[in-house]
Amino acid sequence: MPESCVLAGVDIGGTKCAVCIGRMQGPGVTIIGKRRFATPKTPTEALAHMMESLDSLAADHAVTELDAIGISCGGPLDSREGLILSPPNLPGWDHIDVVTPFRTQFNAPTALQNDANACALAEWRWGAGRGCRNMLFLTFGTGMGAGLILDGRLYSGANDLAGEVGHVRLADDGPLGYGKAGSFEGFCSGGGIAHQARAVAEREIARGRAPSYCPTLAHLPDVTAETVGKAARSGDPAALEVFDTAARYLGRGLAMLIDILNPERIVIGSIYARQRSLLESRALSTMREEALSPALAVCQVAPASLGEQVGDLAGLSVAVSALADR
Repeated sequence: MPESCVLAGVDIGGTKCAVCIGRMQGPGVTIIGKRRFATPKTPTEALAHMMESLDSLAADHAVTELDAIGISCGGPLDSREGLILSPPNLPGWDHIDVVTPFRTQFNAPTALQNDANACALAEWRWGAGRGCRNMLFLTFGTGMGAGLILDGRLYSGANDLAGEVGHVRLADDGPLGYGKAGSFEGFCSGGGIAHQARAVAEREIARGRAPSYCPTLAHLPDVTAETVGKAARSGDPAALEVFDTAARYLGRGLAMLIDILNPERIVIGSIYARQRSLLESRALSTMREEALSPALAVCQVAPASLGEQVGDLAGLSVAVSALADR
């Protein structure tokens, strides 16, 4: 790796896309410019807009050459071939080659990773996972996914499906997540928490004890993990019950991952980082009850530290990998 290089990051989402440029010096990186825009209707339009935006951004900051480009996108995808394979939030993106157009236009090494893997790389290089050879990153956002850093390298599996921990069933029954009742994602995700909260609200309203986050059945569609978290922090019993359940199953999931992968650190993003006061104590106590003691002794659990910058740094971290692998 050169001591100093200029990298580009591309973030492709269902509603928004972004491009950014970062300058890497030594172990750190500084974002020097960014453009964000609504995702165009077709892949062809989107790729054209992203490349035009990146070209314009480079000109604005007097960048004449990019050393590498990294692209982050929700799966499924084929990172080896640079293909996006019909993600549910990107209709029409069926076997779309996103790497070749950027590599050709900017004459720079270019790589693609799913967003969980890209965020794992970012937290490992520049965030809460620095200094680890074995680190797991859990998204804990709209869904539950993982990025795995094993023996100092990203592990993506035989066809980019390593880390789909949200699909693992933790209970015979429970909230639906990733198409499966009682799954890790069903208990530990924004959608899962909202699903649990609606079920608890229906039960409490039937008993004449409407929770503060949902005073009537008419408000059920408006329930979100954020509104339930706010109610829990104010002491609402129903909301506290929901977060206690999520925390217990998070602890079980953490113990499972510790027993199987023996990591040094597990970094948890999004909802865990924002609702740490509601989740951490119960999750860690359950984890300690469930995990193997020798593996537990060498593992730390930490909230993600990159905050709102993680989306930009995710793409830049993939660019670092593209540069290293050229």
